[in-house]
Amino acid sequence: MSTAFLLVCAMCLDAALGEPNWLWSRVRHPAVLMGNIIGWLDTRLNQRSQRRLKGIAVVLLMVCGAVVLGRGLAMLGPVVELVLCAILLAQKSLVSHVRAVGDGLRASLEDGRAKVAMIVSRDTTDMTEAQVARSAIESAAENLSDGVIAPAFWFLIAGLPGLLVYKAINTADSMIGYRTEKYHAFGWAAARLDDLLNLIPARLTYVMIVALSGQWARWSDMVADARRHISPNAGWPEAAMARALDVALAGPRSYDGQLRDLAWVNGEAPHEIGAPEVFRACDMLWRVWGLALGLVSVWVGFNFIL
Repeated sequence: MSTAFLLVCAMCLDAALGEPNWLWSRVRHPAVLMGNIIGWLDTRLNQRSQRRLKGIAVVLLMVCGAVVLGRGLAMLGPVVELVLCAILLAQKSLVSHVRAVGDGLRASLEDGRAKVAMIVSRDTTDMTEAQVARSAIESAAENLSDGVIAPAFWFLIAGLPGLLVYKAINTADSMIGYRTEKYHAFGWAAARLDDLLNLIPARLTYVMIVALSGQWARWSDMVADARRHISPNAGWPEAAMARALDVALAGPRSYDGQLRDLAWVNGEAPHEIGAPEVFRACDMLWRVWGLALGLVSVWVGFNFIL
């Protein structure tokens, strides 16, 4: 059974079932287990001297462990591969969380703030309606790339070992890949490898959003915005999503009480947005998922004919 066919099945399984709470309330999600391991290593190694070297060792350990585990699990058969791939994709979960922000904003600004606080790390207490909506849309664009397209890409390229390596490094980056005094050295390797692993998927996501929205004429503007973005990868899907929805994204935001004056993406577009734009972003998430599913399905059919 081909990896591409397994990916098609896994994408459909994830879209149908998402994250079953009844299961994860009883056993730990694989991503949570990865986080527990990284947290344990962080506590014991991220101290005193040679922090960058220790961080590199952590990344090498995670990569080697993921490869060995992935190969071992793949030997159990295609059903195991399919189920694990579906678990580590996040399409339905992502849409549900983003849509919840739109539903929250429809109810009240406070509800919107509470919902967006579940998916972003920035300060949400004093957010305006537009800031809540922008945060949700930015999270939708970025997580479409690193929570759906990137895992699917690496599973297609390198099977279950490739998928587990990607998820391990992406989880490590989300926990220790910060430019703070504590993590600047220790998380350096995780952050750089995550940037590398997301390089192609982020740009694939960008191209798919552009293709679906027909914004080819604004290609140079989107590229310019993507390159000004604080992230080498997140700016690409955000720039495409901003043009697809005709909204301004990014801009100044607060982290831990400190305002950061970041560049706008599509800054000339409307800034005052709300729940309708969040729902339109959710529609785009499904359209990109459908395009990705179609492309992989075509690949399956092509290989079957040959």
